[in-house]
Amino acid sequence: MPDSVLSNQSVSKESPGVGVSEMAALRARRQGGPEVLVVERPPMPVPDADEVLVEVHAAAITFDELKWPQTWTRDGVSRTPVILSHEVSGVVSDVGRAVSDFKCGDEVCGLIGFDRDGAAADFVAVPAADLAIKPSKLSHAVAAVLPLAGLTALQALVDQAAVQPGEAVLVHGGAGGVGALTVQLAVIWGAHVSATVRSDAGELLAGFGVERVIDVRTEAFDASGRAYDVVIDTVGGETLDRSFSVLRRGGRLVTIAGAPPEGKADEYDVTAKFFLVTSNREQLTKLAALADSGRLHVEIADTFPLEKGREAFESSQRPNRCPGKTVILVRD
Repeated sequence: MPDSVLSNQSVSKESPGVGVSEMAALRARRQGGPEVLVVERPPMPVPDADEVLVEVHAAAITFDELKWPQTWTRDGVSRTPVILSHEVSGVVSDVGRAVSDFKCGDEVCGLIGFDRDGAAADFVAVPAADLAIKPSKLSHAVAAVLPLAGLTALQALVDQAAVQPGEAVLVHGGAGGVGALTVQLAVIWGAHVSATVRSDAGELLAGFGVERVIDVRTEAFDASGRAYDVVIDTVGGETLDRSFSVLRRGGRLVTIAGAPPEGKADEYDVTAKFFLVTSNREQLTKLAALADSGRLHVEIADTFPLEKGREAFESSQRPNRCPGKTVILVRD
């Protein structure tokens, strides 16, 4: 019998161990856009030996996860029905027998593998290695935004671009979920940071230490020639293609928006690479410490309750969205 669909019902707040065998979750039974998302009652996950069962309080979403191959298939086999959202903040509810670094009651956050069920649910089972202790000064809603965006930003700047103090860095999409953290980390690293936006976020970014904000609605970011040592691209498309012309010789372009065009790097005597973020507890712990210290600010664009998860994904089309990511609130 198919799972029953919830319609304007409140999300269960019960904890496991009291006879609960199912939960509420935002799922898709077929590939598509936000229109395929419904709130259903699948079985409660059971953690494997190396996993932690997290009572979800908040789950941040990435609008493009509906377009990722990993969302829908694993090794060429359909994963449907799937649960959305791969950034989680919550409380440890149970631990697998091989887990010794977390205990019930710990507040945690983390990045869930993109080919696993996500955190838009009452509970989610996550490998313990993919979790870190939640920043103590952040709410669950804010902490949920940190893992994917923060790790992407840190890995782009440090692991991929090897940004050095004093270098000129251009971040495309500087007001987005990843971009806003990228510009802040680049400033912390001692870089001279510029950022492109397509919104009225200039004052916010200036407050983060961005030296030049380029509103691409009225100004061409490539009008100043080869002015940058590093470009971090979160936008792709024509923006990615035009970015080679703003790099100094020997510069580095890192993009999370798709493979760079072939031949362009050689043409401009630069390097260019595309990468996918990976979970890293040590790096996430460093990000949590920066957030707790007040040096790293995490922006939320909007929040939605779980029962309005479809609306959360549809909100990507709203004009003049606020900076930051969108969060699904599962528990208060």
